[in-house]
Amino acid sequence: MSHADTLPIDPLKERFLDALDQGPVVVSAATGSGKSTRLPVWAMARGPVLVVEPRRVACTALAGFLAGQRGQAPGDEVGYAVRFDQACTDRTRLVFVTPGIALRWLQEGRLARFTTIMLDEFHERRWDTDLLLALLKQHGGHRLVVTSATLDGPALARYLAAPALHSEGRGYPVSVHHHADNDRRMPDARDLPARVRVAVRNGLVARDDGDVLVFLPGRGEIQRTAAALGDLNADILPLHAGITGEAQRHALTPGPRRRVILATNVAETSLTIPGVTLVVDAGLERRTHQRNGRTVLSLTPISQASADQRRGRAGRTAPGRVIRLWGENAPLEALTPPEIQREELGELVLAAACAGSPATALDFPDPLPAHTLERARQQLHRLGALDDHDLATERGRALFALPVDTFFAHLIVAMPDATAQGFMVDLAAALSARQRPLTLPRDEDGRRALADWEPRPCDATTLVRAVRQAPPESLKPNRAARDEARQLATRMRALLDLPALPASLDEDVPAILAAAIAANPRAVFLRREKERRRDAMGNGGEEVRVGEDSRFPEDAEAALVLDSHSLPGKGTRQTLTLATCLAPVPVLELVTQGLAQPETGDVEWHGGEPVVTRHWCYAGRRIHTDTTRPEGAAARQVLAHLILDGECLAPAGERLMDDLDAWRLYLALGHDQGEAPEPAPWLEQRLAEMGVESLDDRALLEPEDLCFPGIPDWERERFDEKYPRFVTLSDLNMRVHYQIAQRRVELEHQSGNRKAAPRRWELPAWSGWRVRYRKASRVVDVV
Repeated sequence: MSHADTLPIDPLKERFLDALDQGPVVVSAATGSGKSTRLPVWAMARGPVLVVEPRRVACTALAGFLAGQRGQAPGDEVGYAVRFDQACTDRTRLVFVTPGIALRWLQEGRLARFTTIMLDEFHERRWDTDLLLALLKQHGGHRLVVTSATLDGPALARYLAAPALHSEGRGYPVSVHHHADNDRRMPDARDLPARVRVAVRNGLVARDDGDVLVFLPGRGEIQRTAAALGDLNADILPLHAGITGEAQRHALTPGPRRRVILATNVAETSLTIPGVTLVVDAGLERRTHQRNGRTVLSLTPISQASADQRRGRAGRTAPGRVIRLWGENAPLEALTPPEIQREELGELVLAAACAGSPATALDFPDPLPAHTLERARQQLHRLGALDDHDLATERGRALFALPVDTFFAHLIVAMPDATAQGFMVDLAAALSARQRPLTLPRDEDGRRALADWEPRPCDATTLVRAVRQAPPESLKPNRAARDEARQLATRMRALLDLPALPASLDEDVPAILAAAIAANPRAVFLRREKERRRDAMGNGGEEVRVGEDSRFPEDAEAALVLDSHSLPGKGTRQTLTLATCLAPVPVLELVTQGLAQPETGDVEWHGGEPVVTRHWCYAGRRIHTDTTRPEGAAARQVLAHLILDGECLAPAGERLMDDLDAWRLYLALGHDQGEAPEPAPWLEQRLAEMGVESLDDRALLEPEDLCFPGIPDWERERFDEKYPRFVTLSDLNMRVHYQIAQRRVELEHQSGNRKAAPRRWELPAWSGWRVRYRKASRVVDVV
């Protein structure tokens, strides 16, 4: 980095310090104004300063620059703390940290020593910086500075009741050129490496000095574009969050040859990349957003504010040029929506609870979406992480202490012993690294080599082994990712007082997976039954597709899904979720753990005893069938059928049917209100009230126990005489059906050899009712 002796923000110094003495300060300053380096140094006059930067690259680079200005190494007067890397002590007066570190220090009370806390680049609107601001506003006790290059300063100033200071940048003129086939074409990824190659070559022809900065959406695009630019007479350098510190310093330091720096949006703000006079902007970023109840990651056009930020990179040290790979009149959105409006809020709610403030009680710069907030609260309550006041429980604090996603933290804490915890720690570390330490080979030789090294076709065991044992070089492991995963695993093992990272994989993996299923049953997915949808799996509420990089075997039916990511599918609301880490589990484990639901089939009699066939179902699919003696609800269901069929406790079943028929007619005639129940459900409920749990309990029952309390006893005999349900004449038995609305009685022939229809005088009075007689298909009026 190189700065002139004076910077555009310097005239604000006195106004800034005066405002800082009064309370919060909001500073909006253009790119290159010096806000990230000047403001913290000025604030040190009032005491120790903590600067929160949204990106770790900015933390280490800014701390290194300011420490270098003092002729020191980071860690003395100026330092930093990021994940896995810290260069500061309790005596360091200016510390740059990421938001995650700041939240943990806030919970631990370690922010108390800082007089001033500065939230830099607030316009990125990450959920953790929004939460930090809300917590710091509520707690007070610090001088608070909020800065940004694109922020709507007055709006934030009103939120904080703070003065809004503004500084123009010192930029050189930048000419803007659009490379697109029409002026409204939006940024897109089609043929991106080839289009970048054309733009870079055109830009280099137009300028014979300066370096080139290319903005790309991710590491995959950076790798493919680097390959497309390989024949350029220039150094091709990547710049993203996953590179090593040495590679980062290389990208930020001028070299002897012209450089083409391929960067993600990490290069938009904070970092000054010296010598850049040409920016090629693909206009894309990978951004999360809510879709159909899930957080999905998609390739999205950047906002106009981000485009302006990127343009400014071309004019920091000299006049520059920017080439945009979209149409001049493309309808970009004005600002990037805050993360709190785009993502699930589980981590935010837990972090707030651990800091002593329910998220619902905090005043955020933008309100939290009510439905997303409620979903997060319910999930954390199910995990036992929140108490009745939405504050963190001991379990919640244990989850937050682990530097991994809440899903993994819950699995780790839920494991039954140190061995199982260690396995889950190592797996979580592998899945939490910025890249996988090992990916599935594409070629057959590579897959055979992988099978020789780790025979189990399981993503979980493969990743744990890759963390513990160096994979063969033929499998092309990612050494940097493996080092990161091992570092994270070692740190978590120390936090949990677990043994050191082992060099072998000897655990009882099925038992560990069984414990994981018990801890999070919703993570169990079952293949769809249809052959053409074998790559689809469901859990009864969600569907995932088996990812191409998974080792999940074709003949496996059920899996514990330990990692996935969602992408937009076809249509405006569809979501496609890819399962990227699956551990096969036996289908019977779903029955053993109580996840599958039984459907009781027919009763069969074996040796004089009834047995029932049970069909166990999960996610809409039958997975197991067995026979058993009925117990509980199944026993009551079987016993009810036996009673109604007259095979048990006779004549209770026949009498119940008659009582319910009489009650149904009684209600229809308007003698009372309500509905008549169906016989079987009523009988099952009555048996439950009597404590029946097995078929053996029938010995304790008497037919009188199962009487239906319908028509009052004093009225029943008279009602039956007036409205019988059966009529018996000489050699003729008939079932009586009452059609109330038509005032019609239908007599249905049941048995008897009488050929003629009954006469009206032989029947009950039924005054005002029309009477008909039906025998088979013949129906006649009774006169």
